[in-house]
Amino acid sequence: MEENNAQRPLLFMLTYLLMKRRRDLNSVNVERRNEIQRRSRLRQYFLQKQKRTLMMLLTQSSQSCSCPIPTRVWSNTESTDWWERVVMREFQPADWLEKFRMSKETFFFLCGKLKLRLTRQDTRLRPALPLEKRVAVALWRLATNVEYRTISELFGVGRSTVCKCVREVCHAIVVLLKPLYLCTPSEQELEDAAKLFQTRWGFPHCVGVLGSLHVPIIAPSSNTDSYWNSQGWLSVVMQAAVNGLGHFWDVCAGFPGSTEHAAILQNSTLWAQACEGGLAPSPPRSFMGRPLGYLMLGDAGYPLRSWLLKCYPERPQITASQQTFNRRLLRAHSVLDVALLRLRARWQCLHKRNDCGLDVVPTMVLACCILHNICEVHGDTFVEDWVDVVRHGECPQPTDTLSPSVGEDEVEEVRGLYCEYFQQQEQEHSQPV
Repeated sequence: MEENNAQRPLLFMLTYLLMKRRRDLNSVNVERRNEIQRRSRLRQYFLQKQKRTLMMLLTQSSQSCSCPIPTRVWSNTESTDWWERVVMREFQPADWLEKFRMSKETFFFLCGKLKLRLTRQDTRLRPALPLEKRVAVALWRLATNVEYRTISELFGVGRSTVCKCVREVCHAIVVLLKPLYLCTPSEQELEDAAKLFQTRWGFPHCVGVLGSLHVPIIAPSSNTDSYWNSQGWLSVVMQAAVNGLGHFWDVCAGFPGSTEHAAILQNSTLWAQACEGGLAPSPPRSFMGRPLGYLMLGDAGYPLRSWLLKCYPERPQITASQQTFNRRLLRAHSVLDVALLRLRARWQCLHKRNDCGLDVVPTMVLACCILHNICEVHGDTFVEDWVDVVRHGECPQPTDTLSPSVGEDEVEEVRGLYCEYFQQQEQEHSQPV
């Protein structure tokens, strides 16, 4: 026991010395680590200082050797030069048509119309992107459907700027120009449209042709199954009405690709307008001895109404007069087919797979229809070579599914009047003079 008591102070002394040695070693390691970090920070500081000094020397030497070139802080020098010098000064009329799908005069006319909503003010940080350049970015996207990255490198702007330009320009076109170029016809305009259809297409009392177009899209984040159409690809459906000149006057877009034509029509403003007598002239015009309002022509997917006619189904019991009616209706219906073909050929974002969000696609479709009307009204040249891309496309349009007819008694009476009218015309033309 006495030996243990004598060894205890020695043990305490050894323990104390070991703990002190450990603390000294730890403090040395901490000091060494702090010194390494301090030297690393000093090295980075001096390297950055040398880099800044070198950049200043290079800038001064380049300014002393040549004239300074004004550039925007967020844009690439070569791309800015391409826009300001090549496009604005050296583009020929054919270049404007090929790249922007419209003439230079129509382009600046469009910029003037959108100026009220798209003009931006310069800030202390950077000057605003010019109005013409913003419109050109959006038109390039609508005309070619190329990736945002490609347009970004071409125009010397960021990808987010390209996306913002497309959204804002399309929205401005719809808000400012839809009341001027895509609006419901007045009573006088309906009368003029009926005269045009009778003289050009031989179909009296017709004021428009109704049809649909499927716009290819990428897979949405939700409810994907409803966007598969009958051809097996994802799409958004656009319903359109055109006059005898192939100009759009009613467009309804944004429905999933599996939606039937009848459902789209019944959820559109055109259905409400026609059912409430919006297509009936005052007073009613006479046709084959009875009063008849204006009407439209549709394909097999639409319901049969007194104001919406479609062909007789092809069956063995079809009569000669009904076949004549079908031929005349298909001949007048071709104005819509040509209009949709020219629309997709001019604005290929409606033909190629569109990678924009579903919240942007309907506005983009409306903007393309408005731009189509503007180009047609201004008489801009349509290059027939554009059509080849559409005809050899990878996404064929779905065929129409037969919609059941409702209210056939009244409608069959109207179709019977047209059968009699066309039969009389053919008999008159067949008689020798």
